[in-house]
Formats: sequence, structure tokens, C-alpha cells
Amino acid sequence: MPDDLQPEALRLELTELGDAFRAYQRRPEPDLAVLAELHDRKARAFALWADVTGDETLREEADRAAAAALTTREMDANRRGLQVDGEGPVVERLLTRGQGVHARNVLEHVRADSPLPEAEARLAVLMLTLRAARAGTGNVTGQDLVGWLQGDAERVLQQLVDAGWLRLPEDVTADDALMSRPEEPTQVTVPTLIPTQPRPFYFGKVTRARLSGWAQKVVGDRKLRKKKAGAATRLLAVYTAAHSHPDGRLGDTGEDGDGLALDAVASFCGLRPEDVCEHSGLLVAAGWLEEADASGERLRGRLAERVLPLSGLL
Repeated sequence: MPDDLQPEALRLELTELGDAFRAYQRRPEPDLAVLAELHDRKARAFALWADVTGDETLREEADRAAAAALTTREMDANRRGLQVDGEGPVVERLLTRGQGVHARNVLEHVRADSPLPEAEARLAVLMLTLRAARAGTGNVTGQDLVGWLQGDAERVLQQLVDAGWLRLPEDVTADDALMSRPEEPTQVTVPTLIPTQPRPFYFGKVTRARLSGWAQKVVGDRKLRKKKAGAATRLLAVYTAAHSHPDGRLGDTGEDGDGLALDAVASFCGLRPEDVCEHSGLLVAAGWLEEADASGERLRGRLAERVLPLSGLL
């Protein structure tokens, strides 16, 4: 860039833009929205520079920067499950596509490795796994446990302790854990998730918190609570949310991406395959699914519009 470039505002903008790109490269984590804005600034600055000098190579660079801004913005929207073509409403997603992959990995781990077969235990295993996913330990309160398991909380918690899947602090009983308050939660340990052991999944602190919050929003959904949905129905809600496309259509990552294999759904929820139809009907009645068809060997359907923010973004 010439030292005597005029106008002065253009020279200052190009200098600041170079500093901004270097600062972006030093960021600990990428932010595609910020990067897209930088490319937009570069496109405008280089277009003006080309106008001032008549240099067509600078105009070509401006065009490349404009294209990079568009591509970066589309990548960011795709990562967050947003529409960028102006067709239909923009849906703010709770999970990114990458976090959706992590969510499905956690669900598969719970499906395959839950120490107890019943739905109540599987729901507790899911929620406690998400609390303890990174360090093998996590905090829970009595309000958490009762919210997940209602009147079964003490029994299920004790069963998980007896099975060796869960450890409570010394001298703390299952009943004590149910009495713990937010200002003094109970720290629980899941031995299979302690970092010194082979671990089933790896993700960072932000993703762990996001996944835990996502699952909490699903199992605590107001309309599911109003319908008094049991553990199996709420597990089905979690599974359908995680295994859905951005438009809400249910699917999986296998060769047949239309709908979900009933055997896998039933196994995760602690149900028999023939019982999935009943519970999917309960989700339709609660406004969780717009439609559901469990005939044949697959569960097909679509999330209701109100649930789209919780989609796993297949």
C-alpha cells in the first residue's frame, strides 16, 4: 500500500483492516460472523482502492473478498442451522451441527451402556452423563432429580449406586441428595467418565454445558409436563429432537435417512418396539411432533414448529 495513498480515510481503513485480520488470526476460537464482516470491509476498501488507482487486480481482489464474505456467512448459518436465502422464518438453534453430532454420540452411549433397562434409569443416566461428561463428576440438586424422575428419584438413584454406575460422596445417601439445594448441590461421580479411564466421547466445557441445557429443555418442556409425560415419552422426545433435520423431519445418519429404526428408538427409550407408536402419539398430543407414523419398522414424523430450535440438525 503506498504511503501517500489518498484519500486519507482509505489509507487508514486499509491499515486498520490489516491489523484486524491479524488480530482475528490470534483469536483462541474462530467466529465466522466476525470473519464475514472483515471480508465485507476488505471488499469495500479494495473496491474503493481500485476506483482511486484504476488497478483492475485490486477490483478482482475486492470481488474475491465479497465472495469470501458470502461463503463465510453461509458457513456460519449452516453451522447454526439458520436460513440465509430469505425463505421461511429464521430459527435460532440451541445446538450447532457439531454439537448435534456430540448429542447423538451421548445418546448412543446411553442406549448401549445404561446399567439398567427401565426408562426411568435411562433418563437419569442420560442427564447425569451430561453433567459429568468432561471430568467424571457433576453437581445435581434435589430439584434436578425430582424434575427428571418425580416420585421415582430416590429409588432410581439408589439403584444406580447399587449397580456401581454412580458414586455419591461419603456419608451422603440418596435421600440426602434429594434434599440438596442449589446453593449446596451434591457432587456425584460417574466412574466410567473419569478422565483416567477410556472415555466414550470428548468435547469442551462450552459444548458440555450446551448439551446439558439442551437436554434439560427437552425433558422439562412445559407441554410435556402438562401432559404428565413419563420417562419413556420424554426419552422419545430427546431422541426425536436429536435425530431430526433442520426442517424438523425425523431421520438418521444411515443409508436410509428417512425416519428412525424402531429397534434403536425402543432400545434407547426402554420400550418394546410395538410400544413406540403409543408414546409417539403422546408426543403429537403434546405438540412435540406434528405427525408420527410408527408402522412398519421405522418411526417417521416431523418436529412441531415450536420444537425446531431444539433440532439436532442432521
